[in-house]
Amino acid sequence: MAENVSALIARNKESFSFLYQETIDSFAQVCFFDPETEVPSFEGIDLLYLPGGYPEKHLEALVKNEACRKAIKDYAEQGGRVVAECGGMMYLCQSIVTDEGEYPMCGVLPYQISARKAERKLSLGYRQFVLDGKTYRGHEFHYTQFIGETPQSIVQVYNAKGEPVPTPVFKYKNVLASYTHLYQI
Repeated sequence: MAENVSALIARNKESFSFLYQETIDSFAQVCFFDPETEVPSFEGIDLLYLPGGYPEKHLEALVKNEACRKAIKDYAEQGGRVVAECGGMMYLCQSIVTDEGEYPMCGVLPYQISARKAERKLSLGYRQFVLDGKTYRGHEFHYTQFIGETPQSIVQVYNAKGEPVPTPVFKYKNVLASYTHLYQI
């Protein structure tokens, strides 16, 4: 699916650092940008890819780059194609809450994420789900959680044993987002 796609990929040492080289290699063309310091240009881009990482460790820099957050929200709202995994999904949410306060993110997804120490809970394991006739496989590894009830998923996600797990997958316009790090897009 990705071989004819020009992708714009968020990349940073820590905030957006979890990328499979195979995923990068699968795109026809790749451009990188740093959401902490740059504003992306979507000209000639087929897909915005927001990989996992640890945005909760760099919230002040992500908040400070309001122009980037607004550009991403506008791109998604105008129907731009986005895949967001784990930290990327967190970045698309309304906000991330830590012990120090609440930090606004892109606001594409109407959820809040807790990175508070008292609410840390390990979510770990292989995942798979079927969407639009395609099987997606990946893994989940995070300590952050949704604030309140886990939002409704558009599909059922399963672990390696084929057992259902509560990991949600979201589709909003042309945005596909989840805590699952996908092996292939």
